Amino acid sequence: MHELVRRAAGIVPVLRAHADWGDRHRRLHEESLEAMADAGVLRMRVAGEHGGAEADLATVVRVIAELARGDGSAAWTAAVWTVSAWVAGRFPEAVRHEVFAKPDVRITGILSTTATATPVPGGVLVNGRWAFTTGARHSDWTVVAAVRTTGRPVVLAVPTADLTVLDDWHTPGLRATGSATTVADGVFVPPERVLDLAPLLDGDHTAPTPMFRAPYAVTACATVGAPAAGLARGAVQAHPDAPRAREAAVLADEAEFHVHRAADAVDRTSSTTRPWTPEDRTRVRRDLGEACLRAKDAADVLGTGDEVLHRVRRDVHALNLHAVLHPHASLERYGEVLQNGV
Repeated sequence: MHELVRRAAGIVPVLRAHADWGDRHRRLHEESLEAMADAGVLRMRVAGEHGGAEADLATVVRVIAELARGDGSAAWTAAVWTVSAWVAGRFPEAVRHEVFAKPDVRITGILSTTATATPVPGGVLVNGRWAFTTGARHSDWTVVAAVRTTGRPVVLAVPTADLTVLDDWHTPGLRATGSATTVADGVFVPPERVLDLAPLLDGDHTAPTPMFRAPYAVTACATVGAPAAGLARGAVQAHPDAPRAREAAVLADEAEFHVHRAADAVDRTSSTTRPWTPEDRTRVRRDLGEACLRAKDAADVLGTGDEVLHRVRRDVHALNLHAVLHPHASLERYGEVLQNGV
């Protein structure tokens, strides 16, 4: 077992102990946050030159699935922080040193282009809002997308303190993620903290470090699908005597299969320098859609016989509503590529 996975498994009792508190208060408990930092979760996808582990995705999904056995919201938040740290690692060296200067820095992000970036002397002026910014109140930095008024979409690295965080995260599931709306009202961003979005989306198969070769979408999908598998496994383990526990266990196995296959596919392609094909990309998204569907079925089979099962079921259903993880949307795109090759 990888050391990061072992350490993640070791903090499951801490996360589980505070899961109900987080569900009620709509944010993660400080002890959960500290436990994840101490376990090295925040450094998984940070380059070694900045003190990170440079972990492959196979390790990342196993770590996040372990966290989800204790608390789905903690796992989802860790997944978003992990992906966002990976995005921050694509910025110029000076920006990376600024962002990663703080040990265990918390970086959240959302790449919906729901803001504008207007060129001004010395940088850009950003106005707009981003819904569902996971862990915003706990994050030091935020990586967000905007459209330049000249027309080109960009990614911005912004101190979260420069943004307004609204208290609008009122949901049945994943409540402790605190995925609130963040607002930029005339926020100035210097040019070194502005990246073109397209290369990040396309991936750089010639990057010297395999961790940065994959496109954003497959990296994000493979990461944020892991909480579903962990939630299903944790529910089965906690209720071995449930009337349909064996059926739920099979479904949890299937969820884990799809999550691990997706991560292995990303790692395998990233170990080469060949370009990513449409088939490569949609297979990853298909696997994560299937993982979420199997996890939801497992939770439904187990029912809501106690408080833990009720929270797990709410969390898993919330995952299945996510635009990236929605099973039907993933299958539709996969079918389109199989049929048309585009």
